[in-house]
Amino acid sequence: MGVAAIMKGAKRGKIGYTRGMETKEMEYESKRLDHLGIVAGICRQIKLIEVIDESLATVSNRKVSCGEATQAMVLNALGLSGRALYLMPEYMQNKPVDRLIREGLVAADFNDDTLGRALDELQQAGVTEVFAQVAQSAVAVFEIETAYAHLDTSSFSLQGSYASAVAQRAVDAYDAVEIRHGYSKENRPDLKQVVVTLITSQASALPLWLEVLDGNSSDKVSFRESVQAYIGQLEDATPPWFIMDSAGYTQENLASWQEIKWVARVPETIAEAKRVLQAIATESMTAVGNGYRILPLGNCYAGIHQRWLLVYSQQAYERESQALDKRVARAGEQAQQAWHTLQQTTFQCAADAQAALAQFCQRLPWHQSQAQIAAVKKYAKPGRPAKEAVAQLVGWQLTGELLTNDAAIADARQWLGRFLIATNVLDETQLADQALLNCYKEQSSAVERGFRFLKDPMFFADSLFLKSPARIMAMIMIMGLALLVYALAERELRRQLAAHNETIPDQKGLPTQTPTMRRIAQIFEGVDLLQIRRNGQLVAQQILNLTSVRLKIIRLLGPHVLNCYLVEF
Repeated sequence: MGVAAIMKGAKRGKIGYTRGMETKEMEYESKRLDHLGIVAGICRQIKLIEVIDESLATVSNRKVSCGEATQAMVLNALGLSGRALYLMPEYMQNKPVDRLIREGLVAADFNDDTLGRALDELQQAGVTEVFAQVAQSAVAVFEIETAYAHLDTSSFSLQGSYASAVAQRAVDAYDAVEIRHGYSKENRPDLKQVVVTLITSQASALPLWLEVLDGNSSDKVSFRESVQAYIGQLEDATPPWFIMDSAGYTQENLASWQEIKWVARVPETIAEAKRVLQAIATESMTAVGNGYRILPLGNCYAGIHQRWLLVYSQQAYERESQALDKRVARAGEQAQQAWHTLQQTTFQCAADAQAALAQFCQRLPWHQSQAQIAAVKKYAKPGRPAKEAVAQLVGWQLTGELLTNDAAIADARQWLGRFLIATNVLDETQLADQALLNCYKEQSSAVERGFRFLKDPMFFADSLFLKSPARIMAMIMIMGLALLVYALAERELRRQLAAHNETIPDQKGLPTQTPTMRRIAQIFEGVDLLQIRRNGQLVAQQILNLTSVRLKIIRLLGPHVLNCYLVEF
């Protein structure tokens, strides 16, 4: 009896039919597959399970290996379910675990003990080293371009004190990070944190390197150490050109990076940078389109010959101009309150009033005072004074009003929207000015995109409730692996759509060749796997609800994904 015939008569979980004199009982079960077949297919293609298991110091004899538990957590992270880690068995209960991970495994195998042991093994093997090995496998399989690498850090705030004996033992015995207060890029200075360093490829925004650092780590130091560590694991391969923000631009870093090529934003706190940013009229810079103007400059900061590129951005100007208006308005409210208080003050002499006025005006960046010093006189007795009464001088007060200092605001506004980029690539034939600008602009769309992904509550960010710093390190690495798989699937589908001149519908039903993985997940909602068993033995299985669009997507993604959806290559 075929699958179609069975489904035709199937109304419950069990049905029976008779062959000769023998009655066979059939059991059928539907499992949710959705887009997880794509995730599992990409994991198999980069050999995620094998790479992780081979990276461990000792081979485990447990039913679920560390690599298999890791892949399960990646599936959870990319399942868009928002379930916390301890709910993994519940999450996996209606999933075809045998197709997504390995035959013989069931949802109950992925309990908190299994996952906790896997997290411990990952941290002890070195989360940075394990992640780098998986990333190298992905780069080789998908032929990722790694000539340019973007580098940045971000902080991950954590709830709890993390002052327990368990936390300290993890720091002492397993070289785990210290969770402590530091500069918070999430504007949560009240919470302890860890710092995460991420290196991504420029062309595809794929994460290549991930480090978890102490909560009070300094970017100025960690950038140098991360670059050296990343280059070290490349062995004989040519190092990429590193692109980073202003935190990496220090005298110590530049001196240590003379053998590599780099592009960085120049901190505006440097005196020479301040002078350059306010020395050249915008109109004298060269327009290069999209609201940008540039002007190349030579420089020898910290004794390192380099090129500076002064950049003006119309978009940045408008954004910063709006921010300036808000600052001026906020400062105006505060100044008016302070001015009202000062006007109520009576001074003993005119000189004291003049000194207080001068001190007040020094604190007004965007306003100026039109003030006079007036004598304060009072009669000796209250009520209507007598004709012969003479008012006595009792002090001095300030009168007048505050005005906006339009000249100061206009002067500040004319220098907005500007920044400086530096590079030690002096040959413009290797890196033209326009290319230099483009390299730096992609910084926000590469590393920043990765951090936005990692902090999205849909992708495990709420699961950082673990008490052990060692497990927190491993969990962040799992999130990084989820980012890697997500970016690989998205990149490969876009590449195949363009290569075959195909499109799929976006959220508005319009054709697109650049879908996001979130959109793919929406398209695959409702794809199920029907499994049919006779006397407990699997006799047939079939994917349900594979539409033409879904078939197109999985065919473009190749044999590993096709296999997950039982489609022949």
